[in-house]
Amino acid sequence: MSTINKRLGANIRRIRQEKNLMQKEFSKKVGLDAAYLSNIENGKMNPTVTTIEKIAKALGVTVSELTK
Repeated sequence: MSTINKRLGANIRRIRQEKNLMQKEFSKKVGLDAAYLSNIENGKMNPTVTTIEKIAKALGVTVSELTK
């Protein structure tokens, strides 16, 4: 797993939890499978820029906030 994937996943999980969103609820909001989102949060997937943009929009944050 790359460092950026781990950091991205950790930031997504942290922000999602801060907004009190459960993974299943969040996956519906983003329009992605819950298992796929779980793998992203665990740093096991290398999501496309489009997917990262969808996640950022659903969380109400910028892409740069997810990757910092």
